[in-house]
Amino acid sequence: MLALAYGFFTLAAGARSTVQLAAHPDRALTAYVLSAVSAAIYLSGMVLVAQADRGRWQRAAVVVCLAEVLGVVGVGTLSLTRPDLFPDASVWSGYGSGYGYVPAVLPLLALAWLHRLPGRAGPSAEVASRAEGSQSLPAGRPVCLEADGPPAQAEGQQPAP
Repeated sequence: MLALAYGFFTLAAGARSTVQLAAHPDRALTAYVLSAVSAAIYLSGMVLVAQADRGRWQRAAVVVCLAEVLGVVGVGTLSLTRPDLFPDASVWSGYGSGYGYVPAVLPLLALAWLHRLPGRAGPSAEVASRAEGSQSLPAGRPVCLEADGPPAQAEGQQPAP
């Protein structure tokens, strides 16, 4: 459902900025470019949120959602404190008021969902869990964890007899 919402906003923000930049780019260039940036972030969010439950893209999805929150808060605040910069609204103007404040709520919902996914520890936990039980090594010997294999001796160490 979140990926669908991100898809909708990708289209809405992308179409809005494309039309505005093509029709009258000089009128409010900052707002139009920010709408294009928001479309790119929504596209990234759509792809990463859709893949995050597979574990591999979860951290990237969190980063994109945090960037989205910063964008909404930053642009929203600027649009209210410096309206001269925004003769026309962007998607994030007024904290997304033109879109029912969904742009302000969507990344928070996505972050909450991402937080509840299993495997939040990330890739390092996956490597460690693969290493467990693959083979036992003598105590006191330094080891290196290979991403796709069992633990190996650290460089310069002699294998245990």
